[in-house]
Amino acid sequence: MSKSLTVLVTGATGQQGGAVARALLKKGHKVRALTRKPDSQGALELKKLGAELAIGNFDDRDSLVKAMTGTDAVFIMSTPFEAGMDTETRQGISAVDAAKAAGVKHVVYTSVGGANQKTGIPHFDSKFRVEEYLVKSGLPHTIIAPVFFRENLVSPMFGGGLKQGVVAMALPAKRPLQQIGVDEIGAFGALVIERREAFLGKRIDLASNELTGEQVAQAFSSASGKPLKYVEVPLAQMRAMSEDMALMFEWFDKVGYNADIPALRRDYPEVGWRSFEEWAKAQDWKRLLA
Repeated sequence: MSKSLTVLVTGATGQQGGAVARALLKKGHKVRALTRKPDSQGALELKKLGAELAIGNFDDRDSLVKAMTGTDAVFIMSTPFEAGMDTETRQGISAVDAAKAAGVKHVVYTSVGGANQKTGIPHFDSKFRVEEYLVKSGLPHTIIAPVFFRENLVSPMFGGGLKQGVVAMALPAKRPLQQIGVDEIGAFGALVIERREAFLGKRIDLASNELTGEQVAQAFSSASGKPLKYVEVPLAQMRAMSEDMALMFEWFDKVGYNADIPALRRDYPEVGWRSFEEWAKAQDWKRLLA
């Protein structure tokens, strides 16, 4: 193991931040978990694993500077799903400013795959504006850019049809889509923080697998023991729910992610990349299909 590092992890009670925090703790590093709610279940679980809780939020710059001071690295993530894209950009920029004020030696920002391709997808563009600001800040940094989360497929947002025997997305059945698991993002984030020099100044799109909707349904059928079929959701139906999501799936169909999966698996085997089938078999199908 490399020397023990002190790392502030934002979004530590969420999916990505939580995965990075757990990966760092497992490797013996010291984690400060930024949280607004130290009594929340997620915060208490991290504390039990050995994390130090740092109370603060993106709208309180002083709390960010305090939490970041004395760290070896900071993992920054932002989300548009609480208060919108403009707020995400503003909060991400605020975190970068705080990191500069605190003299942080390495900022790891998690964006999204393809955000640097002028996609026109609002929640991609909001992250890319933070990327641009981080690069211009002059701070030592690394940008990791995960693609579509495998976990989305069993979440309420996309997995609502599983109980009816359906895997549904707004993509043609044979259109491949790159995916990644949250645990893999966590492991890669920890690796970037440990190997600072090797990753400084880099922007890396992250993906683990690439499957069509039909292949996802086949893998889910095999893992669950229940026949599942793929159904293409009309883009107009998706647009009626969310223009942002519709633009994203339209981009998936016309352009799509382009992470170099073979190179990632070859160059970073310590991440513990899983096949989609292995991940599917590990899901709680009794709960998902109940």
